Amino acid sequence: MQIVRTILWVMVAIAIMLFSILNWNPVEITLWDGILVETKVPALVILAFLLGLFPMWLYHRSVKWGLDRRIRSLENSIKSAALAHSRETPVDGAVDNAVDSPASAPVVSPVDSPVEKPADSLSPVDDAQGDTQGTNKP
Repeated sequence: MQIVRTILWVMVAIAIMLFSILNWNPVEITLWDGILVETKVPALVILAFLLGLFPMWLYHRSVKWGLDRRIRSLENSIKSAALAHSRETPVDGAVDNAVDSPASAPVVSPVDSPVEKPADSLSPVDDAQGDTQGTNKP
């Protein structure tokens, strides 16, 4: 990728030199009412190009900086979550020394029978068996 970038910059430099040699003519520019500037065409073109490039380059750098900050913060949060997860899990099989988590706590009162879900999940539920309005009622 570096060689492609180098070749591209060499081609741009050659094009600028060729343009400058072929267009070395003086031009007068009126900036304000009383200010006249006499310059060569290549200097004017290069200055106009840089004035157009600079704001877009600044915008590109600011977006890249913001995205790099976001990537770093996400990477740091993943690292801290991984470290916290590795500290919670027992390493050498010692379950007695492990931190109690809700998953390892015993169930106090198990459910006798699971609640049946209605056929239509968007319809309201009347009672605990999962009957919907107007269906399966005695």
